[in-house]
Amino acid sequence: QVHLEESGGGSVQAGGSLKLSCVYKYVFRFNCMGWYRRMAGKEREGVAATCAGGGSNVYADSVKGRFTISQDSAKNTMYLQMNSLKPEDTGMYYCAADLPSEFWLAGPEDFRAAESMFQYWGQGTQVTVSS
Repeated sequence: QVHLEESGGGSVQAGGSLKLSCVYKYVFRFNCMGWYRRMAGKEREGVAATCAGGGSNVYADSVKGRFTISQDSAKNTMYLQMNSLKPEDTGMYYCAADLPSEFWLAGPEDFRAAESMFQYWGQGTQVTVSS
């Protein structure tokens, strides 16, 4: 049974930084992995994604230049480095993994479609940014 577990959430002041981790177990690697978040009263939205096989990482416009997604295959871990945090970044952050091979997550416009196709999800980690 594939298992994803997020950690690293917490409370910070605006302008601060957090680094989220997503450890995946019982699988060697995924073709695509991503981070989503759900803010209070809103639908879950895509934040960042990374896919094997080349191509640039994908970011939501709202986090571009502030967040960085990365992966350490040796540690079976995906990361989300979040800098210059804003109160509007507050929410529950989820990692997701494994898209069908025929789906290409090329840009932020693909996050919504990808959400229904990611096969595995973690339980989430809360990020709270105060002003």
